[in-house]
Amino acid sequence: MRIIKELEYSQKPTSVALGYFDGIHLGHRSVILNAVDHARKNDLVPTVFTLLQSPRKVLFNEKVEGIITVGEKLDILENMGIEQVYIIDFTEIRNITAENFISDILKNCFHAKYAVCGFNYHFGKSALGNRNVLKELCCDLGIDSDSQDQICYEGMPISSTRIRKCIAHGDISSTNVMLGRKYGFYLPVIHGRQLGRTWGTPTLNQLFPNGLVCPKFGVYASEVTVCGKKFFGVTNIGIKPTVGSDDILIETWMPDYHGNDLYDEAIDVRLIEYIRGEKKFDTLDRLKEEIILNGQQAKKIFEKEKR
Repeated sequence: MRIIKELEYSQKPTSVALGYFDGIHLGHRSVILNAVDHARKNDLVPTVFTLLQSPRKVLFNEKVEGIITVGEKLDILENMGIEQVYIIDFTEIRNITAENFISDILKNCFHAKYAVCGFNYHFGKSALGNRNVLKELCCDLGIDSDSQDQICYEGMPISSTRIRKCIAHGDISSTNVMLGRKYGFYLPVIHGRQLGRTWGTPTLNQLFPNGLVCPKFGVYASEVTVCGKKFFGVTNIGIKPTVGSDDILIETWMPDYHGNDLYDEAIDVRLIEYIRGEKKFDTLDRLKEEIILNGQQAKKIFEKEKR
């Protein structure tokens, strides 16, 4: 997959999905897969046009926390069949009018034959362009276009804002449904204090990325992939109040894993269900007892989820 950070000319005609796509939830997926499907049927290059940062952060100085890292976003897009991604700094295009966005970028730069967006997509200076404007302007220039309606879960529209709230409140079950996949992290393993090793419960530690919405502190049942094999895990996210940590850590124990150390390797940890809040224990022995209990709970959740 080509990753393009400048507005350079596409080498071939394209089918373009338009959007910020923070999190790539089910609503986003419907837009992206629409573009991929049209590309395959019409011998076009399936393409995504997205942004490095949220426009609201640039325009209104809002704190907009991400759901996934840029790296994970790109991996997901590639797995969905996207062959090239334009990921552009919003400051470079913020003053381009809706008309010029379609004529100069979509038509002349991307050589778009087809464009698709979500129901609430806006573009152009002052966000004056919407899906109706997209349809009208594209029609004038001979570009086919479409827009996808909202997708609902439990009677309410799926949105990145709603998913962020679920993550922050520990509602991982709803998060996973709205994303259409398990929420989690693909991050390198760092060295910890190795207390778990002395207790017979060795853990892998990962540093929580800056800029992402932080899950509710506590313990989660998780699914961990190591060398292509999936293990159940007990994942604590927080500052480890019993032993202390200066940073937010993702600490995972895999009771059934007995392989080599995983230091410096990037490991995929997916959260399944929230078990309990993070709390401080009076003694390390009491903490160890709770970890063992959480392991039993996580195994049941993992096995139930697989069925």
